Amino acid sequence: MNKTIRRASVFTLLLVLALLVRATWVQFYEGTALADDKDNRRNTIEQYAYPLGDIIVAGDAVTGSKEVKSGDLKYQRTYKDGALYAGVTGYSSQVYGATQLEGIYQDLLDGTSDRLKNPLDTVTGKRAKPGDVVTTIDPDVQKAAYDALGDKKGAAVAIDPTNGKILGVVSTPSYDPSEISGSTDSAAWEKLSKDPEKPMTNRALRQPLPPGSTFKLVVAAAALEDGLYSSVDEKTDSPNPYPLPGSTRVLANENESAPCEDATIRVALQYSCNNVFGKMAVDLGQDKVKAMAEKFGFNNEEQDVPVRAYESVYPSDMDKSQTALSGIGQFDVTATPLQMAMVSATIAGGGKLVSPHMVSQISDASGDVLENYDDHTDTKEILSSSTAEQLQSAMQTVVEDGTGTNARISGATVGGKTGTAQHGENNSQTPYAWFTSYAKDDSTGKEVAVAVIVEQSNAARSEVSGNGLAAPVAKSMMRAALKG
Repeated sequence: MNKTIRRASVFTLLLVLALLVRATWVQFYEGTALADDKDNRRNTIEQYAYPLGDIIVAGDAVTGSKEVKSGDLKYQRTYKDGALYAGVTGYSSQVYGATQLEGIYQDLLDGTSDRLKNPLDTVTGKRAKPGDVVTTIDPDVQKAAYDALGDKKGAAVAIDPTNGKILGVVSTPSYDPSEISGSTDSAAWEKLSKDPEKPMTNRALRQPLPPGSTFKLVVAAAALEDGLYSSVDEKTDSPNPYPLPGSTRVLANENESAPCEDATIRVALQYSCNNVFGKMAVDLGQDKVKAMAEKFGFNNEEQDVPVRAYESVYPSDMDKSQTALSGIGQFDVTATPLQMAMVSATIAGGGKLVSPHMVSQISDASGDVLENYDDHTDTKEILSSSTAEQLQSAMQTVVEDGTGTNARISGATVGGKTGTAQHGENNSQTPYAWFTSYAKDDSTGKEVAVAVIVEQSNAARSEVSGNGLAAPVAKSMMRAALKG
């Protein structure tokens, strides 16, 4: 064989080897990438080729699947009482993807999760039967919140302080996920997307707003834990009105006749005295208030329940005037209803916070539990038991003879805190009405913690208050929880 033939042979061999390498690369690497590409139509066809698993509330499925008569997607997601549970389930759409529990557990619900496969399925690539997601939601609490909010724009969350189970997550106005689950629902999607009321926004978990006077519970907790005051019944050094440091403005109270000058923490919570908590925040300093807020869960970017809640914020780098305003839940302080329910749950729980969660367990098609989240809860000590007991007592005064009387429940011990947060420049828009509370059944010992915000209602501006708008919603939820 002459030199030319040898060189040609070597070159040809190298070309063959290069072709084999390229074919292997395309087959095993790029092929996998293409198979996993979100725009690969075959993935969507496969996902909806079979009925999906279900999201369960109190033993009953609130989701389902129906066979589609046209197109290449065989099954479509359906929802029972879709608007009622949209804040829990989210949506699963053939076109627009999936959110909340539908999105988090998508592979479990469509049967593609490796956790569902037996060894033979793994080898053959056979699709397993889909699993189910079992929630912690109490249907009576959920419905009580939804009905009580009615046509108001707002949100509510209920938590069992003893175990962290989220009993209710409601956001209004709501929407029916069934309307956008198919492949021909673009008109419905566009209508919902352009709706100025934003019905697809989960206000309970993902819209932090100024918490107003409900934040005074955090400031009171910081003052008691720090030793600034030894008791909720010790008089504070609080001029009325309170001159904002470095400013010509003063921090006054809406009720000018309230006994707020040098008031105790109990009386200051009872009458929601701005002067007391504004000065208290300045006396503590922003760092101590921030440290307590963060113990409760503020400034946490990874609050998963398992849906990721938006961060509730206590700001930094404030001057003393801004720190005073932060002490009454204004300036740049924001919170979700979930966050404020966590504050009440901690106080009701004797200073301990059990990590809130709204999924109890996930299971396979046979009902065998794949993971039990009730066994994986984390308990943190936020406050001393003494501080928690004192705040419980002060919150009870608010409901028994203060600004939160609309939350009273016969046969139960109820504590709460109202809030009316400014909205818009110079409070030009309708204020937000807040109420956060806890209740304990006097005979059974059953407990619940709740937070409610009403962003907008048909009430006149002069009638907007935490007690008038939000407390009745909380009362309905607490009664349903204790009865259940």
